Amino acid sequence: MTATITRRDFLKYCGLSATALALTSEKLGFLQTVLANPSAPSVIWLHGSSCTGCSVSLLNRIADSLGPAPTIKEVLTDAINLVYHATLMTPAGDSATAELRRVYESGNYVLVLEGGVPTAYGGGPCIVYSLHGEEVTYQQAVQEMSARALAIVCVGTCASFGGIPASGSNPTGVVGVGQLTGRTTINVSGCPANPDWVVWAIVQLLTGTPVDLDEDNRPTALYRETIHGATKEYVHDKCPRNVYVNAAAPGEATDFSDCDGKCLIQLGCRGPLTRARCNGCWNILAGDSNPSPTDRWQNNWCIGVNAPCHGCVDKTFPGTASFYELYIPPS
Repeated sequence: MTATITRRDFLKYCGLSATALALTSEKLGFLQTVLANPSAPSVIWLHGSSCTGCSVSLLNRIADSLGPAPTIKEVLTDAINLVYHATLMTPAGDSATAELRRVYESGNYVLVLEGGVPTAYGGGPCIVYSLHGEEVTYQQAVQEMSARALAIVCVGTCASFGGIPASGSNPTGVVGVGQLTGRTTINVSGCPANPDWVVWAIVQLLTGTPVDLDEDNRPTALYRETIHGATKEYVHDKCPRNVYVNAAAPGEATDFSDCDGKCLIQLGCRGPLTRARCNGCWNILAGDSNPSPTDRWQNNWCIGVNAPCHGCVDKTFPGTASFYELYIPPS
């Protein structure tokens, strides 16, 4: 049996995650008003070349926050009017596509895209849906639906920049959504994307809040952090294994068999070159608005489980270098 997730439950999730989402009580109240409005924008969520890991990440986060067995479908469909998500929706075939086309014709929707866009072979490597027997490629759908969307949110590095599907020889010609459309997108990059960041982006759009973007169209609120008046851009700037952040840090590790608490730069960590706020808000327990340094630093992010940062939020990810050797960025 699955739980029923209502708009009230979604607001509860946002309230419990208010610190990570940077939501004020005023904005939560406004969000409640927006969600009660039947003419509020719908959400169309399409998948391209991806592993669906960003949807799974969001599902796991919401399940932890709201109790037993809610699904991302229940949260988004019942709370913010998700009208299309091929993996999660109940309708199928022409009935599902007809609803998608109806919302598209209205123009009152936020377009969420997960996965890179294959452009080789006329976009044929990725068919996103069919209508009356005619197949529509992800490339066609992105180009068409982005033109009318109120806003475009790219969830994950694949949609934002191409990511893993665009790496290597890239035989299917995968590109990021912005590269294909030339339109401004809100890029919530990560492999997978941080689930709180995904919800944050959707909430900003629903409440009409302007989103300041960096040079890669990523929200600066999510990928840079100001501490005591100083901007801390890089993961390394906030890492407790950095001796300049934590004087008690035991130095650099040279082997994974002896790396507890040690800086992982010699083992491939890209933290010194990666701009993101991964240290502070990866699946912190719901309601814990002031997590201890142990909770923040030793759990819930790659470094906390003795894994080096792979720079998965960056447009150069994954690159060609080993993840587990000293990283020398390409010149």
